[in-house]
Amino acid sequence: MTTDERTAVVTRACRIIEEADVPPTLASLAAEVGLSPHHLHRVFKAATGVTPKAYAAATRAARARDALEARPSVTEAMYAAGFTSSGRFYEDAPGRLGMTPTQFRAGGATTTVRFAIGECTLGAVLVASTPLGVCAVELGDDADGLLRGFQDRFHAAELVGDDPTFAVLVATVVGLVEHPDRPVELPLDVRGTAFQERVWQALRAIPAGETRTYAQVAAAIGAPSSVRAVAGACGANRVAVAIPCHRVVRTDGSLSGYRWGVERKAALLAREASVLN
Repeated sequence: MTTDERTAVVTRACRIIEEADVPPTLASLAAEVGLSPHHLHRVFKAATGVTPKAYAAATRAARARDALEARPSVTEAMYAAGFTSSGRFYEDAPGRLGMTPTQFRAGGATTTVRFAIGECTLGAVLVASTPLGVCAVELGDDADGLLRGFQDRFHAAELVGDDPTFAVLVATVVGLVEHPDRPVELPLDVRGTAFQERVWQALRAIPAGETRTYAQVAAAIGAPSSVRAVAGACGANRVAVAIPCHRVVRTDGSLSGYRWGVERKAALLAREASVLN
C-alpha cells in the first residue's frame, strides 16, 4: 500500500466515524474501507497517532459539547451526541468534558480551577489546572489582562489562586520556556474537536529545536488537504509551549500568526535552535 493509498484509507475511515450516529466497531469500519481490522488499526494509528476507538471517542465528545450547549436538556443532548445509555454518557463525561454534563451546561459551575500568574523572559504567564491536568497556559504583556480573560473564560468555575503548592507547576511551565533542552511532560486537560485533538497530539510529537510546516502536520494526521484546518487547530490551542504550536511554520519557513504574538513565536524558536542545534 502506497503512502497516498494509506492516506486515502485513513481519511475515509475518519469520515465514516465522524458521520456515524453510533461509533462503528473496528471490524465494521475495516470492512467498509477494505482492510483487515489489524491492518486498519495499525495504519490508522500510524497516520493519526490515535486508535480508531480513541478517534471515535473524541468525535462523540465533541458532539456532546455541542449538544450540551445547544439542547434544552441533558437528556436531549445525550441522544443527540449518539449515546443510548445515560450511564455511559455520565461515565464518559468527566474524562472528556472535565466535569459532569450538568456542570458543563452551567459553564463549569462547581468545577475547581487552580491558577497563578508568573513571569518569564517572554512576559507574564498564566497557568491554570483542573484536577485532570493543565487547562491553560497563556502568555502576555499584561498580567491583569491575562487574568481578566481567564476569569471570563471560566466564569462559573470555582477559581483558586494564591496557592503556594501551585507555584511548582508554574515553575515547570516557565522551565519549558527558558530551558527547552529539559523537556517535561505535563498532564493536560484540553478538549477540542476530534480533528483538533489529532492536530494537538501531532504537535506534541514535534521535537524541540525542529519545525514542521502546516502541510506536513496535515499529512502526518492523514488529512493532507486540510492545511487550513490544521492552522485553525493551532490557533485554537490555549496551552502555550506544552502543545508547541509555535513549531509550525509556513511552507517557505516564514512565521504566521501566533495567539501570543509572532514575536514570541520567533523568540521561542530562536531559543530552541540555539540550545538544541
